[in-house]
Amino acid sequence: MKLQTITLLAGCALAAASCGTGKMYSIMPKSNTQTGGTAKFIQKGNEVMMKLEVTNLTPGIHAVHIHEKGDCSAPDGTSTGGHWNPSKNDHGKWGNEHFHMGDIGNLVADESGKATLTFKTDKWCLGCTDESKNIIGKGMIVHAAADDFHTQPTGNAGGRVGCIEIK
Repeated sequence: MKLQTITLLAGCALAAASCGTGKMYSIMPKSNTQTGGTAKFIQKGNEVMMKLEVTNLTPGIHAVHIHEKGDCSAPDGTSTGGHWNPSKNDHGKWGNEHFHMGDIGNLVADESGKATLTFKTDKWCLGCTDESKNIIGKGMIVHAAADDFHTQPTGNAGGRVGCIEIK
């Protein structure tokens, strides 16, 4: 009986570990917009997957960045601070020689204002002790314009139209 209990507990632990951990958040509208939607983060092993589903955007290209603070209290989203940049690199395009850990890239809103973006990386974690990887406590911003991947330090991405507190 004791062996069965240990085997059952081990099986449950393995199942829980293989499923990973996940968190879902609502996107809060900012800057007098109606931006909405959800952001879902799932960690499996050393990889975090983010899936954004954004609504009520103006059609076109919009930058998405992780910012320093998980605080969406300001009406224009500026309470999230600047881009999350623990390595103190220049702003750029994810995966290039220089980029911030928060430089996710762009998403494209269709004519109805809907956009989705799926992003996977082993450079983030959910709640780990490595502060150069941990996105818990950070903010995510959907911007009004596209990231040009060059202008320092923001990518010339325009105002902040959607905000997420990653907790």
